[in-house]
Amino acid sequence: MTVAYPVNRSMNRPMSRRLRPDTTIFLTVLFITILVWVLRGVGILTFLPGSVIWVLLILTIGTGVFSGIQRTRR
Repeated sequence: MTVAYPVNRSMNRPMSRRLRPDTTIFLTVLFITILVWVLRGVGILTFLPGSVIWVLLILTIGTGVFSGIQRTRR
């Protein structure tokens, strides 16, 4: 006895999921923060003061919290 399973046509389409703007902003700020932190640690951006790193870290945390709150609202 053969069982016919329903065909899921959506599986044939490529998975193209777009990120929300708040998530994109968070990931961009996170990438910039990590990049500046690593380049400063290596010695390429030694002229930047430590307060720039702190501002980037606080901005990353803030955008992450905002993105998380927006995710729960939708």
